[in-house]
Amino acid sequence: MTKNNSPQDWPEPIVRVQSLSERSIDSIPDRYIKPLSDRPSSAVLDDDTNIPIIDLAGLSGDPEARASTLSQISEACNEWGFFQIVNHGVSPQLMDMARETWRQFFHMPLEEKQQYANSPKTYEGYGSRLGIEKGAILDWSDYYFLHYLPLSLKDCNKWPSQPPSCREVCDEYGREVAKLCGRLMKVLSINLGLEEEVLERGFGGEDVGACMRVNYYPKCPRPELTLGLSSHSDPGGMTLLLSDDQVPGLQVRKAHNWITVKPLPHAFIVNIGDQIQVLSNGNYKSVEHRVVVNSNKERVSLAFFYNPKSNIPIEPVKELVKADKPALYTAMTFDEYRLFIRLRGPCGKSHVESLKSPR
Repeated sequence: MTKNNSPQDWPEPIVRVQSLSERSIDSIPDRYIKPLSDRPSSAVLDDDTNIPIIDLAGLSGDPEARASTLSQISEACNEWGFFQIVNHGVSPQLMDMARETWRQFFHMPLEEKQQYANSPKTYEGYGSRLGIEKGAILDWSDYYFLHYLPLSLKDCNKWPSQPPSCREVCDEYGREVAKLCGRLMKVLSINLGLEEEVLERGFGGEDVGACMRVNYYPKCPRPELTLGLSSHSDPGGMTLLLSDDQVPGLQVRKAHNWITVKPLPHAFIVNIGDQIQVLSNGNYKSVEHRVVVNSNKERVSLAFFYNPKSNIPIEPVKELVKADKPALYTAMTFDEYRLFIRLRGPCGKSHVESLKSPR
C-alpha cells in the first residue's frame, strides 16, 4: 500500500471489454452478468419522460428571463438532481471534436492504448474497471481518466499523444467546461440563498479540482444481462456530461423508476455530486444513475468532474445549518471520500449515506 492507501495494482489481470466485444461472440463472460435485481430491464420507464432542458441564454437576458432560468435550475436540482443545458457558451464544434477525437483513440490498436494502462494508485490513464475487490462483477466498458485541475496534477504526458490533436483538444475542452462549471456553481449558490461565491469557496476557491473520464461502451451481445456502468451517485461536486446524442444509454433514478435520458445534440447533461449534497446540507441531492449498453452500437461519452480541493474538509455550509436543520453530514476531505469509493467501486448511494451524522 502507498502512503495514500491506494494499492499499486489491480487484483487480477485486466481484460479490455472492447476486445471481448470484437470477438463477435454471442455470449458474455460470467464476470459481467449482473444479479437479476440490477439488470437493465428492472423498472424502466420507456415513455416520453426526460430530465429538464434549460436554456442558459436566459441567465444573461432581462431580469425576468434570468429569474425564470434560476427558478428552472432550482426546481431541476430539487426534483431531479439532473438537467440538460443548451446555449451554454461552449462551441458545438469543440464538443464534437472532443468526442470524435476520443472515439478515434478507442479505435486505435490495443498495443498503442496499452502504453497508457492505468493502476488503482491514481486511476489516470486507460482503464477497464473501478474498485479493487477481487472477483467483483464488472461493468461492460473501458475508459480513459485524466486530471485537469489543480495544475500541479495536470500531466499532459499521461494524455494520449495519438490521435495528433488529442492533447490540444482536451486542453481547450477542459478549459471551456471548467469555466462553465464555475458559472453554474454561482447559480447553485444563489438558488440556495447564499452569496454567489460561497459554494466555490467551499470547494477551495481558486484551488478546485477537475478531472475527466472518457467512457467507451462497446457493442454488447447480451445487453439485457449487464450494465455499462453500475448504479452510483457521483462522488465529486458537479458533473458535466457530453453524451453521445446518437445512442441513449444514461438512466437516472426517479423514485422507484429508471428514466432513460434523451440527450439533445450539443447539450451538456449536468448533475449534482455527493460533495454538493454535503455542502448544501441535503438541500440538493446527488442522484443515482447508471448506463445501459447496446447490441448494435458503441457509445462514447465525456464526463467532466468539477470537484473540491482534495485536502480540505467538506461539511455543510454554516449558513445552511439551522436550529431546525442541524448539520446532516460529518466533515470528510474529498481525498478520503474518493479513496473510500475507489476501494469499493460504484455502489448506489451508500457512500454519501455513510457520512450522515449520528443522531
